[in-house]
Order: sequence, then structure tokens, then C-alpha cells
Amino acid sequence: MARAKKNNNGNGGANLGFEAKLWAAADKLRGNMEPSDYKHVALGLIFLKYISDAFEAKREALLAEDLADPEDPEEYLAENVFWVPKEARWSHLQASAKQPTIGKLIDEAMLAIEASNASLKGVLPKDYARPSLNKVMLGELIDLISGIAMNEAVDRSKDILGRAYEYFLGGFAGAEGKRGGEFYTPRSVVRLLVEMLEPYKGRVYDPCCGSGGMFVQSERFVEEHGGRIGDIAIYGQESNYTTWRLAKMNLAVRGIDADIQWNNEGSFHKDALPDLKADVILANPPFNVSDWGGERLREDARWKYGVPPVGNANYAWLQHILHHLAPTGTAGVVLANGSMSSAQSGEGDIRRAMVEGDVVDCMIALPGQLFYSTQIPACLWFLARDKKNHKFRNRRGEVLFIDARKLGHMVDRTRKEFSDEDIAKIAGTYHAWRGEAKAGTYGDVPGFCKAASLEEIRSHGHVLTPGRYVGAVAAEEDDVPFPERFAALKEKLDEQLAEGEELGALIQAKLEGVVVDG
Repeated sequence: MARAKKNNNGNGGANLGFEAKLWAAADKLRGNMEPSDYKHVALGLIFLKYISDAFEAKREALLAEDLADPEDPEEYLAENVFWVPKEARWSHLQASAKQPTIGKLIDEAMLAIEASNASLKGVLPKDYARPSLNKVMLGELIDLISGIAMNEAVDRSKDILGRAYEYFLGGFAGAEGKRGGEFYTPRSVVRLLVEMLEPYKGRVYDPCCGSGGMFVQSERFVEEHGGRIGDIAIYGQESNYTTWRLAKMNLAVRGIDADIQWNNEGSFHKDALPDLKADVILANPPFNVSDWGGERLREDARWKYGVPPVGNANYAWLQHILHHLAPTGTAGVVLANGSMSSAQSGEGDIRRAMVEGDVVDCMIALPGQLFYSTQIPACLWFLARDKKNHKFRNRRGEVLFIDARKLGHMVDRTRKEFSDEDIAKIAGTYHAWRGEAKAGTYGDVPGFCKAASLEEIRSHGHVLTPGRYVGAVAAEEDDVPFPERFAALKEKLDEQLAEGEELGALIQAKLEGVVVDG
């Protein structure tokens, strides 16, 4: 029988179900339109509905007070409410939804909003009038979105629209497959990172922020744990202009004030926040990027532990992130499994220097099928600039290894998610190991977690694959059914193959060379 899972929507387990129904209805309207194009159509309209609702709520409050001019933009901007001109208000567009000119009216609304709100300049989609966009579909989509948060109080309306926007981002990531992973990290992975690092206060940074999901979850974490949203300051950078626009809208829908920088050169070649030292860094860089322009960065202050190879950016990302950590800062980074064991092009030397420099805090092996964009096995690196006893116990000379490959459950034919219980188990283990009083006492669990000394890591050649350290679950082989034993052996073989993937590629290249030369 399938195991029941708790809801992962971050709203106290309340499953309203409206997101899935709304997505299904909106996706049906898409027809033959590509998800990558339709994404901007739908998300732009949800955003427009959000800012119009927030504006109307503030306008009604001003009318009730009878002390201020409800048509004065300054009254709204003073309270971080976007000013929405008359022609851009949702009620005006809804009334014209069935008109053949609706695309032109939406474009004019977007232009008017950008002209009145400097922070949105260049952010909103403005191509609804293009001939290829079905205007009947557009009108039906407006009608559908009009029903979101209807007759709700303003605070609940904002939350519902924010959840709808976030759900649609995930839906489009799934529909786009590999391309979807470029702008969206699955929510359960983000939640795990946030629960591990607990960003209660300080500066939170993501050098490749995609659509801003790390920031949304960080703010949600603060709210759920009784903190004040103003206690964290958010910074990010994104090189893809289209994705940067999604992030700006995503954060605005959530009412999150953030400094998100865009330039097409990216964080390596044009670090937009060169002096930032962050208390928490959360990042899901693109895996194994070979064309990151490393040949132009052979000498850089960020490469403290060794110059990263020009053919793979993994260790460039890790060192860029370490460079931006505050003296007591911590970071969580998603990378391909190969980063834990690769010895190619000097990566093993960099990893050894990082381990000996005692900046690696925890390593987690993730189950497969968590991501939209790749089937490559992934892992989490947790870094700490200083592991001495500050907020936590002195962890110098130790690294925590967690093998989470057996956790997670299938949510559809191709993808897994972590349940609330999975996230609590992993994060709780890390918190107990760090010495947090609320988390109880830490103990190694065969097959799941192990606190390893630097000496033990040296004995493994500084390879950081958790499976090498946590061992196997204690059990008599005769008591284990054959299918389970077979699955365990296959998993071990897969792990060994993953560790040897670079060698395999090299051997393959050599063989191909022999065939060609022969």
C-alpha cells in the first residue's frame, strides 16, 4: 500500500487543492502553445492580478479613512504597494476580456505599470498583442485567474496568489523538462536547504538565483518560526534575463524586497555584489558547466583552494560561494555527484585543500529523480567558513555524511519529492550533530549518517561520497529478501559507476581514438 505523505506546501499542511485544479484548467487553455511561451503569458497575468488586488485593497482603506487622496501614487508607494493606473487595473481588463483588442490592452497595462513603478522597469511581459497569441484563450485565462482569491481578505489573497504563482512555476518547470531546471529548483530540495541552514536573520545570497525560490522559502521559514521578515536581507544575481524577470515577479508577488542583480556575464565574470559577505548562501548552480569562460579567470582572488578547471565550473561555484561567506557564514549548494569524487583536471586537489582547510561541514547524497532538468545523481555540499564554537559546538576536524538516497517518494512517473518527515529527519540529524540543544543528541546511524574525522577522510583519498562512510544497515543477509539484496547491490554498483564516470569517459575517448586511428 502506498505510504501517505504530508503536504509540502509550507502552509501548515493545509491542502486546499486549488493550485492543482487551477493549473489543470490553465494548462488545458494552452492548447498547442509551447510551455516556454505560455509560461510568461500565464505568470504575467497572475502577477497583474496580484498587484491590482493589493492596490484595490489599499485604495479601499484610503477611501474609508477619508483623510487621503486615493488617486495619489505616493500614498501607495509609501507602503510598498505598487501604483496601478486606471487602465491597468484588473477590473478594467476583466471587463474587456472578450474583446479582440484584449492583447493590446494588457500590453498597455504592463507598460503603464512599469512607467509608474521604477523597480518593475523592464520586468513585465509585453507581447500579449502578438498575432500568434490566441485572443479567445487569453480572455478565458483572464476569467480563470479572476477567480483566484475572490472575496478573500487582502492578506490571504496575497498568500493565495503567491502560492498560485509558485505552483505555476513548478508546473512549467515540469512541462519544459530540462529547460525548466534552468529557472526552478524543486520545492522539497529548497525546503531541505532552508531547514538545514535556518536563515533566521542576516544576509541571504544566491549567486545563480533562477526564479527566486530559495528566497521565497527563506522568508517563509522566518515567518513560520516566529521571526520578523525584516530580519533577513536578500541578495541575488542571475545571468538569464528572462529568468531574472521571473524572479522579480515571484518576489514581488510575495511582497519580498530584494536586491536581485542581472547581467549577461554572470557571477564569475561580472560579480555584481563584489563586497557582499553573506550569513547564509543557498545555491543550485547548473551542473558540470564546461563553457563558463574559465580560461579568462586563471588568476582570481576567489580561487583560494586551487584554480578550477576550464572544462567544469563545479569547483568555481564552490569557491565563489566560499569567497562570499561572512566569517561565521554557512552555505548549502546543490551539485552533481561527480563533484564528490572527481580527480580530473585538478578537482581532487581542490577538494583535498577544502577538506584540509576545514570548510566542508556536511555532505548529503540525494535520491535520483528529484530534479526536472537532469537525471544525473546530485548531492548537497554544506560549507562553513569557521567551524569553531560560535552558535554551535566546535566541529573542527569533523565532517557529517548523510546518505539520503533511500528517502523520498514518487509524485508522478518521473519525479520524486521529500516528505515533511524526510526533511525533518535529515535536518534534525544535522542540527543534532552541530550541537543544537533543541535537536537532541547526535549518534551515527549505520547506512544513514556518520560523523567522520579528517583522518578517516584522508584514508579515503579525500573522496566525499557519503556511501563510503555511513556503512550498511546492520542485518543478517538471510533475513533480507532477495529483491532487496539485489537492489542494494545494484545501488552500490551505481555508486561506484558514478564515482568512476570521469575515468569511463576518458577510456571511451581513448577507445574511440584507437578506432579512428586504426
